[in-house]
Amino acid sequence: MRRIAFIVSSLDTGGAQRAVSNIVTNWPDNWEIDIILNNATIIKYPYKGNIIDLKMKLKTISDVMNQNKQYLVELDQFNGDGDLGISMSAGFGAVNDYLHSSDENDLGKALAKCGNAFNEAAPSSLGTIISFAFLGMAKALKGKTEASPEEMAQALDEGVKKIKEKTGSKEGERTVLDALCPAVTVLNEKIAEPKSALIAAAQAAAEGAEATKQMIPVHGRAAYYGEKSLGHYDGGAVAGKLIFEALAQN
Repeated sequence: MRRIAFIVSSLDTGGAQRAVSNIVTNWPDNWEIDIILNNATIIKYPYKGNIIDLKMKLKTISDVMNQNKQYLVELDQFNGDGDLGISMSAGFGAVNDYLHSSDENDLGKALAKCGNAFNEAAPSSLGTIISFAFLGMAKALKGKTEASPEEMAQALDEGVKKIKEKTGSKEGERTVLDALCPAVTVLNEKIAEPKSALIAAAQAAAEGAEATKQMIPVHGRAAYYGEKSLGHYDGGAVAGKLIFEALAQN
């Protein structure tokens, strides 16, 4: 069965939303349809297909970080401050709280505010880095109330580029980028089928995190440990892996 996805702010009010409703209800039955909404709280227009709530996707990330909080703390205690699990749980929790209290339909503005919320709740090096990603995505989607899966995947790529720009880091330096970069690359390559693309991206992120066990750190406090880090995961890369594991969940 062939698959198509539509991304729109809601199915509540608005001309674009009504257009999506008309399109999907008349789409051939031999297609699987995903409708990705920024806000699925109220649905007034008829539809056909699977509803995917972006807010719930980010809630899933928050839940996964909460579930793995102690694990991330233990990873970070080896050559970091030991606060990784706390900061990731607090940061994504703040993003979840913002999204569920906001009715902002501009995707760019919403993501910018997500970045601000994350940075305030997680005042740590990785907290700042993740907020850079939100700001990069926000710029890519500025002024949009809906976006195609391809545009969302490209926005994630812009988020990764913003991290590189702001930190001067790249793949192979034992950071969160070792999980995010391969995941985003695979996602953009396979985005024609969004669900399978997310699964493939999660696998790529997991492989990237695994590879950090063979890397010597060059940034931050971890760099002082040098070769002693070999055989151990980079905590930031594991956090990146968990983000994509959450996104790939149904």
